[in-house]
Amino acid sequence: MIPELGYISLTIALGLSILLCIYPLWGAYTNNLRLMRAAPALAIGQCVFVFISYAALVYASLTDDFTLVYVASNSSSSLPWYYKITSTWGGHEGAMLLWLVMQAGWTAIVSIASQSLPWPLRARVLGVLGFLGVGFMFYTLLMSSPFESLLPYYPVEGHDLNPLLQDPGMIIHPPLLYMGYVGLSVTFSFAIAALLTGKLDNTWAKWSRPWTIAAWLFLTLGITLGSWWAYSELGWGGWWFWDPVENASLMPWLIATALIHSLAATEKRGVFKSWTVLLAIAGFSFSLLGTFIVRSGVLVSVHAFTTDPGRGIFILGFLAIVVGGSLALYAMRASAVNSAGRYRLFSREVALWLNNILLCVATLIVMLGTLLPLVHKELGMGSISIGEPFFNEMFSYLLVPFAFALGVAPLLRWKQNKFNTLKNKLSLIALISIVITASWLYSSYDVVSLMTFIAVLLAIWVTISTIFDIVEKATKQTSILVGLKQLTTSYWAMVSGHFGFACVVMGIALTSAYSVERDVRMLPGETVTLNEYVYRFDGIKEIVGANYTGHAAVVSIYNNGEKVTELHAEKRRYNVGMQFMTEAAIDASLGRDLYVALGEQLSNGAWALRIYHKPYIRWMWLGGLIISFAGLLILLDKRYRGTTKASQKTKDTNESSQPATSDEVSS
Repeated sequence: MIPELGYISLTIALGLSILLCIYPLWGAYTNNLRLMRAAPALAIGQCVFVFISYAALVYASLTDDFTLVYVASNSSSSLPWYYKITSTWGGHEGAMLLWLVMQAGWTAIVSIASQSLPWPLRARVLGVLGFLGVGFMFYTLLMSSPFESLLPYYPVEGHDLNPLLQDPGMIIHPPLLYMGYVGLSVTFSFAIAALLTGKLDNTWAKWSRPWTIAAWLFLTLGITLGSWWAYSELGWGGWWFWDPVENASLMPWLIATALIHSLAATEKRGVFKSWTVLLAIAGFSFSLLGTFIVRSGVLVSVHAFTTDPGRGIFILGFLAIVVGGSLALYAMRASAVNSAGRYRLFSREVALWLNNILLCVATLIVMLGTLLPLVHKELGMGSISIGEPFFNEMFSYLLVPFAFALGVAPLLRWKQNKFNTLKNKLSLIALISIVITASWLYSSYDVVSLMTFIAVLLAIWVTISTIFDIVEKATKQTSILVGLKQLTTSYWAMVSGHFGFACVVMGIALTSAYSVERDVRMLPGETVTLNEYVYRFDGIKEIVGANYTGHAAVVSIYNNGEKVTELHAEKRRYNVGMQFMTEAAIDASLGRDLYVALGEQLSNGAWALRIYHKPYIRWMWLGGLIISFAGLLILLDKRYRGTTKASQKTKDTNESSQPATSDEVSS
């Protein structure tokens, strides 16, 4: 009965989404305020029924209802309760229902939080979100329903959740990514609504910026967590391997990063108006493209969800409608938009423009490397593989101008700067950065490659230039403390983002250059030395988990005769699916990671072990968290919280100027 309730609730939500798609847009077109005012209620109603549907699936999973195909395929009675909840998005159908939950949730939040907007704009935004909801709900109900039944014959036990997904990181990683993916639909809806109204002004940028920041924040956290999961769970010591699914999340993040910088320029200076709208369209378009990559099965990945070409065709068709329609509207309206601001070569506008160009080029590189093998094969030209060397080399070329611009940008003012003053500052910062980089690297390592030196130099360059700007701004006041207090929340967000980027670059450069790994054959009691650490294999012990059994290698690690830690590297066998999974053991610190993965048993009681020493790898994820904190700081800015009196007054004026409709007069 509960699964049927879930299906019926989703069907009702589809009906409300259709009304949400039609009523507000028609009301805005005909100037019917009554139809426009129906939008928030429809949005909230849609959200309620989608949540009921998802709650029904969660209940079915928690109660081991194996009459459902989805639950039988992705869960088991021995699965811990928290992984039973995780299993509701561990397969294709459940993941799409989670997408709908996020979509409905964002739509409801927008309907509540946008009370300060004029009704025509508010109605159009919610109407576009309703249209997107209709597309995904049709897809879920017609081609991807998680409520398909196995009655009258069903198994007494499920097939279990994929062991790769039975990890704490996977409890929150997919929801974070989906919040980011779907959050970009809000920015997309604001862009389409602005195109429909023809008012692409600074106010539109200010209204849409917090929604973009929120989506970008979730995407950043999701990608950071996904990188950490790949490192800790797969047992090979890698943190990113340019998998198509990883690329699917990176592309919209790169565009969203460009978008938040472009929105800042549009809001503050009235420049890049048309470009900003195009980025808003592109951000959500790449989210849909990522969905197509993950859901269609056109590309092989360790964490792709399906291989059904029919589903892929549906998503591709929906992608064509959304992207084609939005670009057609953009072509009709954007040409009439003029940027109000004027600026010269040495200005912050130019730095932001360069930032946007480089981020878009990086996105195109990722898209090319991801889709070219597919296109090459479909054209009958054979199979090709584009992997890590291609992406690493191309991104290395982009890093230098991007980091240089990032270091220069805080020192620039809007409109125009004097070159001589800027030249003196940059020369001093460059000198300090070179001295610090050379002193640190050559005192710490015997061999320093040119690429490592350049990457670390760029990270320190960004850090020093940001610190230089903080000091310069703070010392303009009577005291440094007063100056620091007067710096805005948005400014500290910029500082946080730049520091986070420097940490990421530093971590990538040092761990790529100085990581050491060894595959060893060890008997109990034997030792091996790696980078001054002595690893002693103490033997094997049996382990028993909630739904798995296995064994763990006990490895004691010493440095200068003192015991540093004891690691337990596991090899698990999951009872239901009889699948094997490696669980690496890691001793982590900011300076280095000691990483051990257990391989297979060899002859004469020996075991294969893989041992890593990875310096500064934690700086990457620390940098990702610091970058995410930048997004949180912007959301805490008082300009984006609550309803300002000015915007409320604007709304009231717009409402009072609306002519009364016949329905309003009669009522």
